[in-house]
Amino acid sequence: MALLESSPGISLQPTAGKVALSTNYITDFDFLNQYLPETYEKEFERYGNRSVASFLRMVSAEIPSTSDMIKWTEQGRLHIKYTTCTTGAAVNSDTATFTISDAGVTASALRVGQTVAIFANDASGSNKGIITALPGDLTFTVAFYEAGGQTFAINKACTVFIYGSEFAKGTSGMSGSLESETTIKDNSPVIMKDKYAVNGSDMAQIGWVEVTSENGASGYLWYIKSEHETRLRFDDYIETSALEAVPAEANSGAVATVKGTKGVFYEVNANGNVWAAGNPETLAEFDTIVARLDGQGAIEENALFVNRAFSFDIDDMLAAQNSYGAGGTSYGLFDNDEKMALNLGFSGFRRGYDFYKTDWKYLNDPTMRGGLVATAGSGRINGMLVPAGTTTVYDSVLGQNAKRPFLHVRYRASQTENRKYKTWITGSAGGANTSDLDAMEVNYLTERCTCTLGANNFVLFKY
Repeated sequence: MALLESSPGISLQPTAGKVALSTNYITDFDFLNQYLPETYEKEFERYGNRSVASFLRMVSAEIPSTSDMIKWTEQGRLHIKYTTCTTGAAVNSDTATFTISDAGVTASALRVGQTVAIFANDASGSNKGIITALPGDLTFTVAFYEAGGQTFAINKACTVFIYGSEFAKGTSGMSGSLESETTIKDNSPVIMKDKYAVNGSDMAQIGWVEVTSENGASGYLWYIKSEHETRLRFDDYIETSALEAVPAEANSGAVATVKGTKGVFYEVNANGNVWAAGNPETLAEFDTIVARLDGQGAIEENALFVNRAFSFDIDDMLAAQNSYGAGGTSYGLFDNDEKMALNLGFSGFRRGYDFYKTDWKYLNDPTMRGGLVATAGSGRINGMLVPAGTTTVYDSVLGQNAKRPFLHVRYRASQTENRKYKTWITGSAGGANTSDLDAMEVNYLTERCTCTLGANNFVLFKY
């Protein structure tokens, strides 16, 4: 049988030049794939710096700890004041017996011979008196200095504080003594973990991409790009956990397995100052904050970490103090040069204390707190006032007074184990030979907690 001349036929022969011939014509070519796509090897950073970690680096220190419980003692008030005292005595009485009804008070710290100032809470009258007797744990009897006696009506709620003492000649001294009032605070570190894994087969097929990372590094990465982002994400979680963490309450679903820890927001919300009336937009509103700070630690310098809307409100408030601010001809201490780009922002101001303002990216990020709606009860936080400097506390572990930043981090560490930030590789790929798993796993671990000293000096601004 003879061979058929048409089968298999003449093979297609590509030509060296772009010449259309019958020997190089393709009939079944997919024209959609004839051109390679033009690609950019550099990754486009459409979200800019995606990390939200910056707050703790700016305001805190990191201190090692060997225990799973950190305890410290904070000073109590030096002077004594009761704000809910009532008496059954009538107007013009020369003496009166008061009952203390303040929440949490179980015994009076008043003593016979002390002089007290008494003010009716509704501003209906006031007196000065000397304590003559202590009939009970929560009662005290005073004799008024005024000839007209008691100036306010029966059963009026009064505020009472000590301003001195007085004794007659030849009498015995003060009876009893007062112990220092202290508050014992504590917090526990929590263990945080994360992991990145890539199988051995994917590691054999390398693909490169040029990137610029959030920490400023730039260059080419392959599969480690995902590992790099896992590390950045873990770094962010270290900070956001320090802010958002709460202790596991009794009878909660989590308490059976974990204990939680006291984050900054939790501590300030429970023991600090909370502004919950929208952003303070006027000097009068800021004056109420200054008055509150006067009654607390009176820290000279404070930092305001705020979201964008709060930052603009502060700028507008400060600009309004300039008589030409509304007309736009002058702003703050600027020179009003026609060639100068007008700076409409302020970095700080002084109103009783120094306040330094800075934007807080965490509160602006739409994937975090910034995504919450501006509605009462939504959980939105507009900013936080953080006192600058250090404070002296009694460290129960050291057994002595120690200076600590108001906000700092304690991490577990000893001479043989440092759990500040651990990372290690396991598996059987990428140079690791620890198991028969055909992958490389990068593990991360830290054990830490945040100590918020003197939460009464912080102010949390809620919506």
